[in-house]
Amino acid sequence: MNSRVNDLDVLKVFCAGDGRHGNLLGVVRDGRTCPDDASRQALAAELGYSETVFVDDPERGVVDIRTPGTRMAFAGHPLVGVAWLLDIEELQPPVGSVWARDDGEFTWITARPEWVEDKRTQQYASVAEVEALPAPPPGEGWLYAWAWEDEAAGRVRARGFPRRPDGVIAEDEATGSAAILLTAQLDRSLNITQGAGSQILTAPGADGTIEVGGRVRFAPPAHPA
Repeated sequence: MNSRVNDLDVLKVFCAGDGRHGNLLGVVRDGRTCPDDASRQALAAELGYSETVFVDDPERGVVDIRTPGTRMAFAGHPLVGVAWLLDIEELQPPVGSVWARDDGEFTWITARPEWVEDKRTQQYASVAEVEALPAPPPGEGWLYAWAWEDEAAGRVRARGFPRRPDGVIAEDEATGSAAILLTAQLDRSLNITQGAGSQILTAPGADGTIEVGGRVRFAPPAHPA
């Protein structure tokens, strides 16, 4: 394992109420330890988390988000996680200013659905159909498969499948950006259970923004399998 992971915090983002589940996130607090594009992409690929964040300015919230294969202008679960870790009210990913808040149990960010790129939602008739999908299902492109668990209460069962060419992540445990997209499409607040049991909360704003929030916890800094 590369010695640069000594500077790494590993978080679980969008945990369930009992602290289980959540999507793993790597956060390199001092981005200077990986100063160039190649070293950052190499470390993100080596770690293998769905995203790794490099913090370039902790006071101003300047961050760089990487998947194992590419750089991202915006991503939901990395920004929720790093907002919690840095205890900061504004983040600066490549897409622009992202406001954050903490209500004691949940950390929230405010984002615009048009920031979500290259993701498609697909509704299924039942929770059972969503849960029966293979990981990943056949096809190409990022798929957010969902079904109503309780439509009146806004409860959704979802699973996220990156279906990227590198195949590193077969299924994403909790996906803030896809939750933002689905919330904009349905125009209502949602309580989403994704993956093995992660929880994502969302709320649309009057100005077209979407708040997405969840619980964040530290995870053991073990290399993912």
